[in-house]
Amino acid sequence: MAARVIFHVDINAYYASAELLKNSALIGQPIAVAGLTRRSVVSTASYEARAYGVHSAMPLHEAMKRCPDLIVVAGDYRWYEELSGRFFDYLRRFTPYVEPASIDEGYMDVTEVIRRYRRPMDLAWQIQQGLQDELRLPVSIGVAPNKFLAKMASDMRKPLGITILRKQEIAKKLWPLGIEEMFGIGKKSVPQLQKAGIWTIGDIADPKNEALILRLLGKHAYTMIQNARGNGSNRLSFTTSVQSISQSTTLDEDIEDYQEMSAVLRRLAARLSQRAINDHVKGKLVSASIRYSDFRNVIRSTTLADYTNDARVIYEHAMMLFDNNYNGDPVRHLGIHLGSLKDHKDIITQYSVFETAPTNSIEAVLDRLNGLMPDANLTTAAHAKKSKSH
Repeated sequence: MAARVIFHVDINAYYASAELLKNSALIGQPIAVAGLTRRSVVSTASYEARAYGVHSAMPLHEAMKRCPDLIVVAGDYRWYEELSGRFFDYLRRFTPYVEPASIDEGYMDVTEVIRRYRRPMDLAWQIQQGLQDELRLPVSIGVAPNKFLAKMASDMRKPLGITILRKQEIAKKLWPLGIEEMFGIGKKSVPQLQKAGIWTIGDIADPKNEALILRLLGKHAYTMIQNARGNGSNRLSFTTSVQSISQSTTLDEDIEDYQEMSAVLRRLAARLSQRAINDHVKGKLVSASIRYSDFRNVIRSTTLADYTNDARVIYEHAMMLFDNNYNGDPVRHLGIHLGSLKDHKDIITQYSVFETAPTNSIEAVLDRLNGLMPDANLTTAAHAKKSKSH
């Protein structure tokens, strides 16, 4: 079976690029998107600012020291979300098989569509040029047989790179890279791995280190090992319908009171539930988003056991995510998202033996059918047998 072709398309310095679209005077300037207080951290920096050593998650006061001419822009997240929607709409012109990975990056399965092109790289070039021409968004594209390799490839040449990473090339291109550059390895895991003598991606792929990696990385270890060996997943998670709905609010003033934040999330859950009911959909993925006063963002998700559009269920899971991730700082924006949506008619509800029997019992269904077809006289086999014996 022929290998699949996966693109990873990543917008370069997204927030900064989005700000340039609003204000062309910023083009060529060292800019950072961040809050406007001394405690703020940099969300993203333009490549001009990166030349001074400014990078995301850096405290703003440190960034200003490194680049005295740094232009600081407060984030406009509503604009970023709108532009992100246009970005993904553009990708779907080429294939419906698009999986958003975050606001500024996504995967495309182009296995079928790429056959129409005389040279495979022509498709990647067309997507890159089209995004530049139509949306003025600079992107890097990684091309590979699976998602992990495509993601690693897109990171190899920025900005405006197109990189192919074939499985037969991973020993040369991928394995020499440090573990800190491997997608999926958390910052806390890096020193633990290095202390154990695991310094490169090749060390993770090495069968001699398998037992050690399994012990150090826990439940994600096997996935990391397979990724390092080039055997990552090529399956995309996508839907051709609306993938998620959300409700969010930017607060008039930053808030720190827990009860107030809980009340905001309860209102958002109620609105989200009503929207889902009106759209006749239910979802299985609940996400909560927190934006702090310094514009740091936290988005966390949980998968439910069953599909729901119930306000209470949505609120309870959103609060669980909030409680597990809130760090106590002032909050300026809260949001709840309901994803993995299905039309309620397409959902099969499975009842546990411990649950009360559903109102749609077999007798009720038969009564309804006999009402629609008076001459049918439908009954159960057990009832018919019982009647015959009398």
